[in-house]
Amino acid sequence: MKVDVLLGLQWGDEGKGKIVDVLTPNYDIIARFQGGPNAGHTLNFDGKKVVLHTIPSGIFRENTLNVIGNGVIIDPFILINEEINQISSITDVKSKLYISQKAHLILPTHRLLDYVNETKRGSNKIGSTLKGIGPTYTDKVSRVGLRVGDLLLPDFQERYQHLKNLHIAQIQSMGFDYKTLQLNNMPFEEYERLWQKAAKELATYHICATEYLLNKALQEGKKILAEGAQGTLLDVEFGSYPFVTSSNTVTAGVCSGLGIAPNKIGKVFGLFKAYCTRVGAGPFPTELFDETGEQLRQKGGEFGSTTGRPRRCGWLDLPHLKYACMLDGVSELIMMKADVLDGFNELKICTAYQHNGQIINEIPYDADHDMQPQYEILKGWDQSNTQTLPQTLKDYITFIENYLNLKITLVSVGADRNQNIYL
Repeated sequence: MKVDVLLGLQWGDEGKGKIVDVLTPNYDIIARFQGGPNAGHTLNFDGKKVVLHTIPSGIFRENTLNVIGNGVIIDPFILINEEINQISSITDVKSKLYISQKAHLILPTHRLLDYVNETKRGSNKIGSTLKGIGPTYTDKVSRVGLRVGDLLLPDFQERYQHLKNLHIAQIQSMGFDYKTLQLNNMPFEEYERLWQKAAKELATYHICATEYLLNKALQEGKKILAEGAQGTLLDVEFGSYPFVTSSNTVTAGVCSGLGIAPNKIGKVFGLFKAYCTRVGAGPFPTELFDETGEQLRQKGGEFGSTTGRPRRCGWLDLPHLKYACMLDGVSELIMMKADVLDGFNELKICTAYQHNGQIINEIPYDADHDMQPQYEILKGWDQSNTQTLPQTLKDYITFIENYLNLKITLVSVGADRNQNIYL
């Protein structure tokens, strides 16, 4: 057996949570391989709306094991208080969730460092979610971080205090007093107390070497789906650096984030919206600043599921999408939010850019400078539904498929898990 992969091909927020939930009945295990509580995967089912940040999106399906891999970073406060406690009345999380002992912990002081670093940048802000992601990954590669397995060690508190002191020294060196800063609208010491309580509870969950668990499952013929967070264009290596996340969001991240060998990768499902959105700063060639952009934002409910910030909106960008497909080795495309484009008389699709006086269809190194999108104009459609697709929507799909030389196998036409058309 091989591990199938589902990931976003844009700047995140493509609708991965919904499709993982839709595909889960075909799999025995759903595994998150990177990112942390900066992710926001929204699921709509049975009249409920749930937002997950760290827990894999297969948690609401019976008989499905959910794994948080070593490439994920975990904030015990958010995981316990803002996720598990919120869904405990819907599903038994503890019996279905396994956590890598090698996953790194986000400490309260990591979140303070995130805030201080972003504040010091002034007008050059990256657009951080302020969840402590960057500082935690920094400690990981600096080899000073704490991991989930450390929670089970007798000297965990000594290790915690040592790293906390290092962080406080950094914060003070930048001119901030950590005692005056707040987290989740509460004084630092109160937040830290609740974090410690959540960390103790987290230690009672299934903590193990998930790389062994997953590879044994493959040997037993079980089917695994790896669930990505954020999006390909936010990858720390290949995204619009420095306006990126701190992990590898591409298919290659599955191998290092779960302990899966490259020859064990199977299908790669690539998700994209029928248009583009982005949260935070960074290049966005097709961004719209007019009424059309606002219409996309309102119709699509384009407000961050983690931060609540309004998302920047624009037309579909095919050169960026093709770049993502190349990096990820996409085998099947899934188009999300086609229904948001209902009612537009005409639609634009970017097929190239004018850059430094030349027409190009590759992403230049200085992608934040002088990129003028070159558009093709297509007819819009009146209404899509869960039974049939209007001909002009079919034409829109065909245009994308021909450009990318890949097939779109599923089109989402609503937020609910049942609002899909299979092609």
